[in-house]
Amino acid sequence: MKQARVPAWRDGALGLAAVLGSAGLLWLVSGDGLLALAYALGLGVLVLALRMGLRFLPRQAEAELAAPDWSVTFAAIERPDEALAIVDRAGRLVCANSRFTQWFGHGAPPRLPLDAPHGEAVEAAARAAWRDGQAGLPQVSSPKGRWSLTIARAGRGEDHLVWRLVPLAQADLLADMAAHIGGKLGRALSREGVQAAVVLPDGHVRVANSAFAARAAGEGAQVSGSDFVSWFRADEGERIFYAREGAKGVPLRFVHLPIADPDLGGGTDPAQTPSLFLILDNEAALGDTRAGLPQIEALLSRLPLGLAMTDRDGRFLFANRAFLRAAGHDAPVPPPYPSDLVIREDKGALADAVRRYAQGAPTAGDVAVRLHSAPQEPVSVSLAGVRGLGEGTVLLSIKDSTEEARLKREIAQATKMQAVGQLAGGVAHDFNNVLTAIIGYCDLILMRHTPGDSDYDDIQQIKANSNRAASLTRQLLAFSRQQTLRPEVLQLPDVVAEVSTLLKRLLGEKIQLEVTHDRNLGLVRADPMQLEQVLLNLAVNARDAMTANGTDTKAGGTLRIMTRRVSAADVRAMRSEILPIADYTALVVEDTGHGIKPSQIGKIFEPFFTTKEKGKGTGLGLSTVYGIVKQSGGFIFADSEVGKGTRFTIYLPVHVPDPADLAAEAPKAKGEARRTEWTGGGRVLLVEDEDTVRAVAERALVRQGYDVTTAADGEDGLEALSRLIGLGEDIDLVVSDVVMPSMDGPAMAREIRRIRPDLPVLFMSGYAEEQLRREIDIPNMHFLAKPFSVAQIVAAVEHVLRG
Repeated sequence: MKQARVPAWRDGALGLAAVLGSAGLLWLVSGDGLLALAYALGLGVLVLALRMGLRFLPRQAEAELAAPDWSVTFAAIERPDEALAIVDRAGRLVCANSRFTQWFGHGAPPRLPLDAPHGEAVEAAARAAWRDGQAGLPQVSSPKGRWSLTIARAGRGEDHLVWRLVPLAQADLLADMAAHIGGKLGRALSREGVQAAVVLPDGHVRVANSAFAARAAGEGAQVSGSDFVSWFRADEGERIFYAREGAKGVPLRFVHLPIADPDLGGGTDPAQTPSLFLILDNEAALGDTRAGLPQIEALLSRLPLGLAMTDRDGRFLFANRAFLRAAGHDAPVPPPYPSDLVIREDKGALADAVRRYAQGAPTAGDVAVRLHSAPQEPVSVSLAGVRGLGEGTVLLSIKDSTEEARLKREIAQATKMQAVGQLAGGVAHDFNNVLTAIIGYCDLILMRHTPGDSDYDDIQQIKANSNRAASLTRQLLAFSRQQTLRPEVLQLPDVVAEVSTLLKRLLGEKIQLEVTHDRNLGLVRADPMQLEQVLLNLAVNARDAMTANGTDTKAGGTLRIMTRRVSAADVRAMRSEILPIADYTALVVEDTGHGIKPSQIGKIFEPFFTTKEKGKGTGLGLSTVYGIVKQSGGFIFADSEVGKGTRFTIYLPVHVPDPADLAAEAPKAKGEARRTEWTGGGRVLLVEDEDTVRAVAERALVRQGYDVTTAADGEDGLEALSRLIGLGEDIDLVVSDVVMPSMDGPAMAREIRRIRPDLPVLFMSGYAEEQLRREIDIPNMHFLAKPFSVAQIVAAVEHVLRG
């Protein structure tokens, strides 16, 4: 237990008073003042000695709990290959090594200069470390590089966090280069007379090829682990020779390449970075600084990197095939200057960077440019000043990011399509409720009017426009893959034949329709009505592309519709990363129109994107096609060439019947006979949160002779059912919306099934039936899609009650 301390001044005053009191008492008793003074002095010395001894003891104990010496901690955590930092519970940085301050500055974790998503993840990891004792992230990144992060709680009171950040891939670069030089590439360089050695930051040889070992130490000698500099000597003219050969040997030229990834903050400081040294005979280069370039070119052409080299003036000396491919340059010979590969706005920046690295000290860096071949995708060009070729030279490299850029575009497109699809599906669902009420009231009003009445035609127009709006919502649902499909097992040629007559009238006389089919096509499972919609939308776009301005049907052209059998072997030969290997039946729609520009081909499936004139087309045609194909389990690809035409290919997987489905057909056939037992009428519980939809459905069912009890949500529906059962009345059917406040339709249906396990339920919804069946999974469940008319809801209720 910690005792309360008496202030030092109060303790001293009490001691002095005791000494003086004792001396005064002795003086009064003895009458001898000298004796009293001697007594007082002796007693004071004794008290002072005791106080000093007592004060020494607690200081000795406190020394054991003294504050840590952070200079010792700093020396312990100083590491060249990782960043280490220690923070206290108040979030203050108490100690950090040099690598941490070099990569992240002097800020205290978790407030590090990281990319935004990683910054949030690091803060969450710090909270987890305080709570659980440790945490980590496999990767964090910043403009300077990528690291793996571990955080651990430490200290006597566990009131500090130790942060450890290890660079990713740095060690792999050294290991990969050592494997190349010690393996096949090193042997190839030896045959070309190029000596190569990988040198560690401390100056020792990690690995060298046989040409270096033979020149430096003799045939068969081992040079790994030796001091690299010890193998060379310099003469008065500062020419460098092998120490073994002496001045009688051939002068040497050195090409120094740092083994460091600029993305990880690696520089060219020899004290921190391993290096690749290429040693060339300088005899031929005394008069011509380019004499050794064939050897350098032979080396760089074998490296698995895109590399090129320029002279002091920035002209290309050479470039390997990987560099030209990454730069999008088709010719086998590079252009005169690197700036010829980039767009006009970036020419000056790249030319200045090349001149700067050619004239300055041997350093490395990056510059961001946009290539002619891909002006929308910035790339990073790495530059390194190289010495030893007789003049300033710059080594350039470009990472081939074509595949990475393609994946980024696909991910961005998929994310955008998903977000817009969710928005479109939500809007369409809410709009369907409004359209259900409008169409229902139109039907109820038309029941009181006959053809010829003054209002009859106006009501019909309202209903017709409402149906057009319903068609628009179906397109939105098709794009968001939330529409209701009625899939059937069918042959694609049958669908094409059904719609061919309509297509001929749609295309006009000047556009020819050619239809061809392969033999032995596999069956597909899809909604035939939706496939017809796909064909119509593609045909309309093809017709507009083959006319002069979208309205001139006198212009000629040819629309080809083909069905093809595509086997798994064909898909494997295609080497597609999107299309899974399986058997497909392909539907191809090809026109001879003006084609689609390359800049627009990636946007054609986006909703509301159109290349037509303003006021012509909604931009939902191809997005609807995309949604129908994807919801049917298929894939669609578009290929176009400006001035020659466009080709859409739809791959639908071949349907293989499930034996369980075939076995279930027999009981369904037997159940058909029982559907005629219902004679009409009955009690229906109607649950719908939209007042107008509930009113329309109630009036429609009451007019048909049903006894209807209504409820505004799931809880009201359960109360109404309990009330009817308490009165001794029964319910024949529950008609309910799916999405409702408080308690939704599926939750209410499950509660009802506990009371009446055999009671059928008819769900009304604007979402896709297949999606609802997967999410709800309630037996004896039926479905009615919104918007519906009066006749449709009456027919659906009668169908459920008869079945």
